[in-house]
Amino acid sequence: MKLGLDIGGTKTAAAVLGDDGSLVVLRTAPSGYGAEGILRVASALARDAVAGAGGQRMDFVGACMPGLVDRESGVVRHAVNLGVDSINLAAELESELGMPVVVENDVKAAALGAHGIVSARAGEHPAAGSSHGPESTLAYLNLGTGMAAAVVLNGEVLRGADGMQGEIGHFPVGGKALCPCGQVGCLETLASGSALSRMWPRPKDAEKDPFAAALSGDETARRAASELCRGVALAIQLLALSTGAERILIGGGMAALGAPLTEGIRSHLRRRARGSRFVESLGLPERFELFPSDIPLAALGAAALPPHSRAPTAVPAGRLSALTAIP
Repeated sequence: MKLGLDIGGTKTAAAVLGDDGSLVVLRTAPSGYGAEGILRVASALARDAVAGAGGQRMDFVGACMPGLVDRESGVVRHAVNLGVDSINLAAELESELGMPVVVENDVKAAALGAHGIVSARAGEHPAAGSSHGPESTLAYLNLGTGMAAAVVLNGEVLRGADGMQGEIGHFPVGGKALCPCGQVGCLETLASGSALSRMWPRPKDAEKDPFAAALSGDETARRAASELCRGVALAIQLLALSTGAERILIGGGMAALGAPLTEGIRSHLRRRARGSRFVESLGLPERFELFPSDIPLAALGAAALPPHSRAPTAVPAGRLSALTAIP
């Protein structure tokens, strides 16, 4: 069995995978704040998950969280949403749990989780089978409070200089909105939870789904939803052109918007294709997939991290068998 910990900005998840890669136990709780808080919650969840799996000792723990991760040292920096400037997550969790710990960035771990699910069910979906050959490239786009991406090439996550590869949310595309990174007009200011909140301010108890609100006649919600879809469509095109990814897998909290978000993105991609034979040739409307938001992708990916190698490898095809029926 393997244990994965996902320390998120709002929620922490602990997942235990069986020998066949199936999800055996999943425990979640609101994340703590600050180094002491996140360690207290994460270690308690880890112990609870292990107990729920029968108390079997794990060989190691895979853990992930937002921020800049040094995989060699296990140090995480600039996890600002968690109140952490710097923490040696590997050493601290090892001290708490008495097991070796390997650490990865949360979006990169989620990319591995998504890649593992798609690989496991490739036999059930022949159309996707060509995406997993010897030169397979998959991109994962995380839509949460912000936007980030990760690229999985031949089963390994690409990191780039300083581990910054995939931070496409801070690619300037125009506009006047100020991004938390200090630039103006970043892609994240069009396609993210924070962007939606800015474009569609609403009363506290109002409808949370902009697509549903738009159907009820809320014109501001309609414009915000359309802009959100346009931004995600731009991100998909950017990933397809810059990485050559055969598939773009989309997850994160915004994925809870479901089918309306998928159809809105496809509508914008088709509109762009009608105006450009080049864009049309990319076949973008059929190259992306939205994962249900309740799948713990980052925890699954963290559990699949290798204990000793410098770069993580994806879950082998056939793993995560209990999840292959996910539509």
